[in-house]
Amino acid sequence: MGALGWPHLLIILAVIILIFGAAKLPALAKSLGQSARVFKGEMKAMKDEDKTTDGKAEQSSADDAANAPVESGKPAEPRP
Repeated sequence: MGALGWPHLLIILAVIILIFGAAKLPALAKSLGQSARVFKGEMKAMKDEDKTTDGKAEQSSADDAANAPVESGKPAEPRP
């Protein structure tokens, strides 16, 4: 299967116009744009959440290491 060329894209566009009608295409395009914007925002939020979660995980592991018991059997002094 080859790549889609201009003739193929024009045929697909014509079929879309026949199915949805010219009057509904602007509303369809607006809806598609809003969906893409929401998806992009959610992806950005997930990336930001991952960054904050990684920072908390590093802090948590440092706290765990500071409060870990020493091999002599005495617990380590908690750090302030």
